[in-house]
Amino acid sequence: MKSLVWKIGLFIVLIFSIAYASQAMDKGRPYYEQKGYVLWDVETEEKVIALTFDDGPHATYTTQILDLLAQYDAKATFFVIGKHVEKMPEIILKMGQEGHEIANHTYTHLYKVTPEKLKDELKKTNEIIHDITGSYPLYYRPVGGSYDDNIINTAVESGYRVVMWSWHQDTQDWRTPGVDKIVSKVLSGAKPGNIVLFHDAGGDRSQTVKALEEILPELQKQGYKFVTISELLEITSMSLKK
Repeated sequence: MKSLVWKIGLFIVLIFSIAYASQAMDKGRPYYEQKGYVLWDVETEEKVIALTFDDGPHATYTTQILDLLAQYDAKATFFVIGKHVEKMPEIILKMGQEGHEIANHTYTHLYKVTPEKLKDELKKTNEIIHDITGSYPLYYRPVGGSYDDNIINTAVESGYRVVMWSWHQDTQDWRTPGVDKIVSKVLSGAKPGNIVLFHDAGGDRSQTVKALEEILPELQKQGYKFVTISELLEITSMSLKK
């Protein structure tokens, strides 16, 4: 009888341990948002939207995108890869001079990474960006948007806020789905406080450039202002204080 009671007790403890471990491993978006560790989008009534670009810089596409943004007085945030930055410092310098925000997207664009390796990748890219611009990046975006508790904690401990994107505003332009689909995705879902995901490198991004030629004037016509992640957070903070 004692053996049976002991086994039942052990089973109950095991069930609670598994449940607790599962909860700890999968904290989810509400937890990270409440802590201020991760940003997906913001709540605001102001017609502001943050355009973000991953995987650059690229000698052709990033330059074309910068020229387009300048036409519409639009600011954006570029999540750059360190090894690309090393080869094209002049583009990074141009980004900073034109008022865009430069953020960290690791050094080698690894999908699977240990905390130690991530820390090294972030630091390496951090220093490269600082050497060119004189400023350290504030934000980091996980490769492929893939994250877990280790990745978030490592980024936060390294001084970063993790920035994702509005889930309905993933253009999936890396799939080259066609200009019309990219345009439709952004325009049909545009809401104040959105963070939109584009790519300016990692493949043929001509569709992204052509889509922006339609997206920028249309959203501007609708009254939207294009801001960096820092500006988006500042506007939101000011709105909450009113």
